[in-house]
Amino acid sequence: MSKRNKLQKFAEILAYPHVIENFDPQNPRLLGEHGQEVQRKGKWGKAQFGNDLPITVELACGRGEYTVAMARQHPARNFIGVDIKGARIWKGATIALEEQLQNVAFLRTRIEQIDLFFAEAEIDEIWITFPDPFPSKKNRRLTSPRFIERYRRVLKPRGVLNFKTDATDLFDYSVEVLEADPKVEIRYLSKDIYAAPLYMPELEIKTYYERMHLENQKKIKFLQCTIH
Repeated sequence: MSKRNKLQKFAEILAYPHVIENFDPQNPRLLGEHGQEVQRKGKWGKAQFGNDLPITVELACGRGEYTVAMARQHPARNFIGVDIKGARIWKGATIALEEQLQNVAFLRTRIEQIDLFFAEAEIDEIWITFPDPFPSKKNRRLTSPRFIERYRRVLKPRGVLNFKTDATDLFDYSVEVLEADPKVEIRYLSKDIYAAPLYMPELEIKTYYERMHLENQKKIKFLQCTIH
C-alpha cells in the first residue's frame, strides 16, 4: 500500500462501511459510511455484522494489527478495534477491506466513553495490547479502577479481559488493581510469555511494537481475568 497523509486517510475511512466514528466527545453520536448517522449501542451484532456471534473488542488498537489477526484466526467471532486516532485505524481497516474480512469493524472514539457506545453485557471479551503506560498518570492507565468499572458495565457476566504489555511497572500496577477487586478472578498470569508454551493461540500474534520490544530484549507480560 502506498503512503498516504492523514487527511487522505481520514477521507478514505469515511467511506468504509466497517468504520464507525464519534467526532464530538460531548455528543454521543455515531457516524458511519459517508457520514451517515448510525445506531450501534446494543445492536453491534445485528446492525454491523448481521449475526449474533460473540464480540471481542480491542481497546487502544492502534493500527489494528491485533484486531485483524484475531479476526483471521476466529471467523466465528466478531472483532471491533477501538482507538481515537483515525490515521492509525486506517491501516487495519484497509487491510480488513482488502481481505474482505466480514467479522471486523473499527470504532473511533475515546475509550473512557466505551459505555456510551456499547450496551450492558454486549461484549464477550476485551483485549488491551501494549497500551501507553502513563508513568505519571495512573488514572489514565487502561487497567485503572475507573476503566475497569466501565468494562464491567459492557462485558457479559464473567466476561474476559486480556492484557499484554512489555512495561513492568504497568503490569505490576495492573495485577495489584485486579487482585484488589473482589469481582475479578485472574485466570492466568505470566511475566514472560515466551519462557513456556503459549497459553493461547492469540498470544502468537506480534504487533510492530511487540517485535520492537523483543528486539530490545524486553519480556512480554500477559494476564487474563474474568470480570463479574
